[in-house]
Amino acid sequence: MEEKIIVAGFGGQGVLSLGQFVAYAAIADGKEVTWLPSYGPEMRGGTSNCSVVVSDQQVASPIISAPDCLIAMNKPSLYKFVDKVRPGGTVIVNRSLIPDHVERNDVDVIYIDAGALALEAGNAKTANIVVLGAYLAKSGIVSKELAAKVIEDKFARKPKVIPANLKALELGFAAVR
Repeated sequence: MEEKIIVAGFGGQGVLSLGQFVAYAAIADGKEVTWLPSYGPEMRGGTSNCSVVVSDQQVASPIISAPDCLIAMNKPSLYKFVDKVRPGGTVIVNRSLIPDHVERNDVDVIYIDAGALALEAGNAKTANIVVLGAYLAKSGIVSKELAAKVIEDKFARKPKVIPANLKALELGFAAVR
């Protein structure tokens, strides 16, 4: 098993963190992982993406030319990467910022209103965690429970944000189920 994921959006949307949560959960599950960030010098508000490769065997390269999954958090990212997704792959679209429809018919597309679900979870900054839940529901790459544990560990120094993040994970997962 090998899963290649590109997560892309604006700096400040938690794009790199979303990729890290996938990577940390996969490591905790005993899988081999690479995580490769890419961002412009402007950071917050600029473009940002990361590549995550999860495998049962050693990963040869962190470079992804044809991802199995694209998680697009904003419109420019969707159009930059959508044509690279392998046929039969998955595109997860943040409907909060991307009103467009994916024109490809050879990929599975999941539209998720991450902003609205993040507000429902109690914190607008949890949109990336909503999308993480949606990705886990679709891929099954790691369990939701393992991802929740990683979230709790990551935010151990900010315990007040843990409940909203766990609820966001749950809402994103349920939106795809």
